[in-house]
Amino acid sequence: MVGQAAPGTRLALDGRAVRVAADGAFAFGFGRDHGTTSVLAVTQPGQRAEERRLSIARRQWQEQRISGLPPAQVTPDEETLQRILRERERLGAARATDSALTGFAQGFIAPATGRISGVFGSRRVLNGQPRQPHYGLDFAVPTGTPMLAAAAGRVTLADSFHFFGDLVVIDHGHGVNTLYAHLSRIDVREGQMVAKGERIALSGATGRVTGPHLHFSLSWYQVWLDPQPVVLGA
Repeated sequence: MVGQAAPGTRLALDGRAVRVAADGAFAFGFGRDHGTTSVLAVTQPGQRAEERRLSIARRQWQEQRISGLPPAQVTPDEETLQRILRERERLGAARATDSALTGFAQGFIAPATGRISGVFGSRRVLNGQPRQPHYGLDFAVPTGTPMLAAAAGRVTLADSFHFFGDLVVIDHGHGVNTLYAHLSRIDVREGQMVAKGERIALSGATGRVTGPHLHFSLSWYQVWLDPQPVVLGA
């Protein structure tokens, strides 16, 4: 949710302060398993705080069961597990970035054009073991397809990970960030500013995948959000 308040307004969502830009722009979002209500506290300049109760509709999520996989694909060995934990910390730090950038307020575009092969919120059960939900939107595009920055921002992570393969994370300000994974080539560096629609990488099949595609994620700080209505309007 992207909104506009009077300059100088203070906001808090369920007790957590929400950054408001000098011109009043702000953003926040709700994760897959959020409850059905939330409270937004609004304090406009020179006025007393007021509370606005937000109703959040529940959604149904897809579930896919896959059996007969090699055990190593379901349960990583100790060395791989330690690598995964280190990478999880690095990714968490990048997603926790709280900058004053306002690229989020100018809207988002799809990072690629192609068939949607995976949706947000779905969960896989591998050899009877439930995995974490799929926190992204997958675009089935061939290796070498240009990947575009969904909005203006700063690159906070550009590296190779076990699960995600070659990936890029971009901070769009106020905790809003996007992730682009399984890339075959990265064309940006950490700390670089990028414009909306600028080419940042080429798609690929790096990391743990079964074929070439782009895994695209959207977050508000550490909360994964459904990117589909944001970049595709549906």
